[in-house]
Amino acid sequence: MMRPPTFVDYQALAELRHQVRRFLRFSEQAARNSGLEPRQHQLMLALKGLPEPARPTIRELAERLQIQHHSAVELVNRLAAGGYVRRRRGNTDRREVLVSLTVKGDRVLAELSIDHWAELRTQGPLLLKALKKVMQSNNRSRSGKEKN
Repeated sequence: MMRPPTFVDYQALAELRHQVRRFLRFSEQAARNSGLEPRQHQLMLALKGLPEPARPTIRELAERLQIQHHSAVELVNRLAAGGYVRRRRGNTDRREVLVSLTVKGDRVLAELSIDHWAELRTQGPLLLKALKKVMQSNNRSRSGKEKN
């Protein structure tokens, strides 16, 4: 049985949200500094990091970014116009459109990723600490051990 959240629970959630938002703000600014919109960077990262056996389709990318199909199409259009990605037809189903990074897109994504790893080396411990606090709070909540 779940108990109502305590003040400590709210503090843990607020701190996690704060740390996540700090990292996201860094990421958004890094993307803009590279000439990309944050969602363009997210799409490129989703494309490069697509797990096997997923195929790099607009539908898959929309799912990965949790956006509507038409929004993913628009992101791909803008990235293609900027020379960051290219489209090609599927070999077996010619209606299928597959997306891939260009050399330019790969280079920009690599630069952004290096910057993100550097930021995570400094921000990561705070983010991890906040996540651990929330998880501990959640475990206490499920076991009913903590009092208000």
